[in-house]
Amino acid sequence: MNEFTNNEQFDKVKNSKTFKSIIAIVVAIVLILILFNLCTFTVDEREQVVVKQFNEVVRVIIDEETPEMEAARIANVNLKDVKVIEGRKGLFLKIPFIQTTETYTNQLLTYDTVPREVITQDKKKLVLDNFAQWKIDNAALFVATINNSRKAHQRLDEIVYSKLNEEIGKVTAHVVISDKEYMSSMLERIIESTNAQLVNYGMEVVDIRIKRTDLPAENYENVFNRMRTERERAAKTYRSEGLEEAQKITSTADKDATIIEAQAYETAETTRGEGDASALQIYADAYNQDPEFYAFYRSLQAYKVTLGSNTTIVLDTKNEFLQYLFNPGVIQVEPAEEPTEEPTE
Repeated sequence: MNEFTNNEQFDKVKNSKTFKSIIAIVVAIVLILILFNLCTFTVDEREQVVVKQFNEVVRVIIDEETPEMEAARIANVNLKDVKVIEGRKGLFLKIPFIQTTETYTNQLLTYDTVPREVITQDKKKLVLDNFAQWKIDNAALFVATINNSRKAHQRLDEIVYSKLNEEIGKVTAHVVISDKEYMSSMLERIIESTNAQLVNYGMEVVDIRIKRTDLPAENYENVFNRMRTERERAAKTYRSEGLEEAQKITSTADKDATIIEAQAYETAETTRGEGDASALQIYADAYNQDPEFYAFYRSLQAYKVTLGSNTTIVLDTKNEFLQYLFNPGVIQVEPAEEPTEEPTE
C-alpha cells in the first residue's frame, strides 16, 4: 500500500510543470556550456594560439611580433592576411565547427644534440656534445613552415652544427679546449647568425652551450702513447738529474775525505816528528848522564830484539855486538857516538 502511494506521488511530481521547467533549464544550461566551449577558447600567459579556418591560418595570438618577424610573415603568401593579436591573453571567440585552434608554448625548449666530430684549424678532430635552448616567437610562421618540434629540432641541428663546424675550423684545438673567453664570444656569434636564419621559421635560439669536448675514440690510443712517452721522458730526465746530483755529492764527499785524510796525515807526521825529537832528546840526555850504562842498556835491548829461543847467529866472538854477551868481565868504555835524529817519513 505504501509503495503504491509513493509511486503515485512520484508520477504526480514528474507530470508537474515545475519538474518540467527544471529539466528544461538544466538542458538549456548544458547546451549553453557546450555552445560556449565551441565558440570560445582561452589563451594562457605561457601559450600562443593559432586559429585555423579550413586548415588555413586566419588569426594568431602571440606575445610580440618584431619587425623582422612581420617582414617574414608578410613575405609568406599564406600568412600575409593573418590577423595578429599581440600581448593579449584570456578569452577569445571562434566560429564553431569551422575554426580550430592549435596551442604552442612560449617557454624555453631544450634540444640536446647528438655528439659529432668537428675539425680544427690544425687538422685535429674533436667530438663536441652541445645543446641549445630555443623558443617559438611567432606561432603562425612556425605552423606554416615547420609545424612540429621534431622538424624544428632537425632544422636547428643542421644550422647550429654547420655554424659550429665553420667557427671551430678557424681556430686550433688548444683554443677550443682551453680558451673559455674566445669560446663564449664564438657561441654568441653563432646564436646571432642562427637567429638570422630562424626568423623565417618563427623560432629564436636563446642559448647554445658545449657540454663536453672529447677526442675521437680512435685517437685515445695515440693520446695514451704520447702521454706514456712524455712520462717516460720525464722519468729519464729525473733519473739523470738524480744521478748527476749523486755524482756531485759523491765527488764532494771524496774531496772532503781526501782533505780530511791529508790533514790527519799531516797532523800525524807532525806529532810523530815531535815524538821522535823528544825521544832523541831523552836518549841524548840519558847518554850524557852515563855513557857506559847507556851503551850496556842499548846492547841488552838489541839482544832482546835480535836473539830469540831459536835464533842462530854467526859472528866473531870479538865482535863488538857480542862484547857484553861473551866477555862480561871486560868492559871497554869507548865514547859512543851521539844518536842522530832519524829522518821522518
